[in-house]
Amino acid sequence: MTAPSIGNLADLARIAGVSTSTVSRALADSPLISEKTRTRIAELAREHGFQLNQVARNLRLGRTQAIAVVLPLGDESAQHVSDPFIMTLLGFLADALTERGYDLLLTRIVPADDKWLDRLTISGRVDGVIVIGQSDQRAVLDRTAARYLPLVVWGEAGIGQKHCAIGTDNREGGRLATAHLLGLGRRRIAFLGNPAAPEIGARHAGYLAALAGAGVTAEPSLLLPLQLGSEAAFGLTRDFLAAHPDIDGIVAASDVAAMGAIRALSEAGRAVPEAVAVIGYDDVPFAAHTTPPLTTIRQDLGKGAELLVAALFERMAGTATPSVAFAPELVLRASA
Repeated sequence: MTAPSIGNLADLARIAGVSTSTVSRALADSPLISEKTRTRIAELAREHGFQLNQVARNLRLGRTQAIAVVLPLGDESAQHVSDPFIMTLLGFLADALTERGYDLLLTRIVPADDKWLDRLTISGRVDGVIVIGQSDQRAVLDRTAARYLPLVVWGEAGIGQKHCAIGTDNREGGRLATAHLLGLGRRRIAFLGNPAAPEIGARHAGYLAALAGAGVTAEPSLLLPLQLGSEAAFGLTRDFLAAHPDIDGIVAASDVAAMGAIRALSEAGRAVPEAVAVIGYDDVPFAAHTTPPLTTIRQDLGKGAELLVAALFERMAGTATPSVAFAPELVLRASA
């Protein structure tokens, strides 16, 4: 005969002959309860069909089992969650959080004031926050980080920065990309990307450093401050290329921008890489399947997600983890 089901911790405690707090701790695998008692209570719970109310338990423990993943879209307000880079990183983050028993709460924010992150962190809806990209919100991130420890950011680790940022060495990535084109003999190299965003600004700094190292004068007119993810990106790139018919290389701040440039060059009858060599940034999954396949700077997003989640959980446990910048990688394909 099947044992009758029980409805709450008190019922289970009565059957086990222990206190309700002992049952609660035992079901939470607390080391304060002996392994023998934990095993006995778990078996009784299974025998009587008891299922712990996870929501109520989380409330008692002061946890939500949810992590907010936030996209603050200030100076990149045209970017979408469907952007291949964002979708790839989100997938890795979701996997890493699920493995730790946490849910992902995705929020896309176009900041209307400087209190948006404060509102999220005091809402009680999440146990920690991962922000993807700094946009123009560095001051907001620094201010919140000063009082809220479980906050990590995918982005640029700037000097004097108060928030913990995880990402590739963007300056080195920009330098690698430009040095590769210089090594191919290209000298009229354009940069497609908006340096106002911290990550893109660092890539542009690497671009300038590589040019200077090769004795090539940087020309301000060869910068197109393209907003990543903009639906107008292709048209802006097409117009830019028409105004600069003598460029022979392009460093794009993202793979999406590089693909737009290749399309614009193709429509203009300028062969890639023969007339213009193009290099992207990110190595999103379909970068290898463009025509021609895209040479790019790879950000290991799987590694990045692991570092973000590991740093966040250390901070949730009370450890103030430092920023991390890991090495980018040049991936050679046919576009440059």
